[in-house]
Amino acid sequence: MKLSEWNGDFAGIDYVSFILIDIDGRMRAVSLPSSYASEAVLQKGIGFDASNFGFAAVQASDMLAVPDLESAFVEQKDGFNILHAFCDVRASDGTEFSQYPRSVIRAARRALMESGLGDEVKMLVELEFYVFEDVRFSTTVDHSYYFLESSEGIGETYDDAPRVGLSKGYHRMAPEDRYQLLRNRAVKTMIDIGIPVKYHHHEMGAAQLEIELDFMSMAQAADAVSLAKWILRNEADELGLKVTFMPKPMYGVAGSGMHVHQYIEKDETSVFPGEGLYGLSEIGLAYTAGLLRHALSGSLLAFSNPSTNSYRRLVPGFEAPVNATFAQSSRAAAVRIPGYLGKGEARIEFRTGDATANVYYFLAAMVLAGLDGVRGGLDPVALGFAKEHHNAQRAMPIGLFHALAGLKRDRAYLASVFPDALIESWSARKEKEGAYVYNAPVPQEFELYFE
Repeated sequence: MKLSEWNGDFAGIDYVSFILIDIDGRMRAVSLPSSYASEAVLQKGIGFDASNFGFAAVQASDMLAVPDLESAFVEQKDGFNILHAFCDVRASDGTEFSQYPRSVIRAARRALMESGLGDEVKMLVELEFYVFEDVRFSTTVDHSYYFLESSEGIGETYDDAPRVGLSKGYHRMAPEDRYQLLRNRAVKTMIDIGIPVKYHHHEMGAAQLEIELDFMSMAQAADAVSLAKWILRNEADELGLKVTFMPKPMYGVAGSGMHVHQYIEKDETSVFPGEGLYGLSEIGLAYTAGLLRHALSGSLLAFSNPSTNSYRRLVPGFEAPVNATFAQSSRAAAVRIPGYLGKGEARIEFRTGDATANVYYFLAAMVLAGLDGVRGGLDPVALGFAKEHHNAQRAMPIGLFHALAGLKRDRAYLASVFPDALIESWSARKEKEGAYVYNAPVPQEFELYFE
């Protein structure tokens, strides 16, 4: 049930679920019996231990989760009516906690408004993901493996299943497409709670799917992506399936990105269309230059591609972009200007990011990078970002440590929105993840070096 259909009366509501976002972008929740959810509780919020969310030291971990009832929706599950609402977070003294993901994305919008360039950034997010019937993995000192099976012809159980090929699944229909029911169920649930969806389809890889959301404000898009991922996992679980948003769960097949179409809107009109290259305005071109400049340094990728697995996807030979370039219609460019748009409709699509990102930090950092390009009056062609200038000098970082090193060098454009403490804790967290992965041998090394 959408918020617009909820009258504010808790009659018939069994539980109120307070949804929180941790530093990695995962949804967490605490449930209150509706009898406890008084007006005073809803206004003041409830206390929680923020150290378990990656934001605070144990010595200063008491914070308040305050529900944003404008985000509320009702779920009927297992015979209960559950009112879910995203929460904002305040420090124990009642002030807004600036490191919290929803606080960061609001601060990015304030930065946009203060710049005078626009009132809002509208974003359309594409979610790509894989689905498997069976997933097993383990890592210890004496073995390391992962095992995947899909009824579309992956794994020993499905050796005799009809196969469409590992990379021939794009827009396949049933019966080759085995997962339309999952997408239909998930999309219906998304629409029922107010998430606008443009379409869904089978993607290129066997067992790879896509759901494309529609344009929303930046803050709405971040909440919608979080909910969409949660809905997909739940619908998959009910069907005995497993969903993963890993950028590269299998070697040698297409990876999964999280592409973001976007434009700045002022007085409900996009400021990106113009008479410049590919139908972009000076603002649109400068914004694009800012994205590419900070992607090239690695600092933007530290938020848009913040996992070691991100860089298994960003390799030559697939549609994932590996160079900081922009072009019309090219899916190999980091920034694509859709070629099917009419005059005056130009927008850009940032194709580098993936869903291991904390979507709130990713979208906020992307907007700040674009605004930095506009403030500096950057010209993407003069900077060598046009597609015809494709060369090694435009190659983006090839690993997580390279991206994090770029963030250390190139962070001034983030300073008005991302607190230093957040950047430091984010970097330390990701460096620890990188050390864990890069210090462990992988099966391919046994193939190459065991003798």
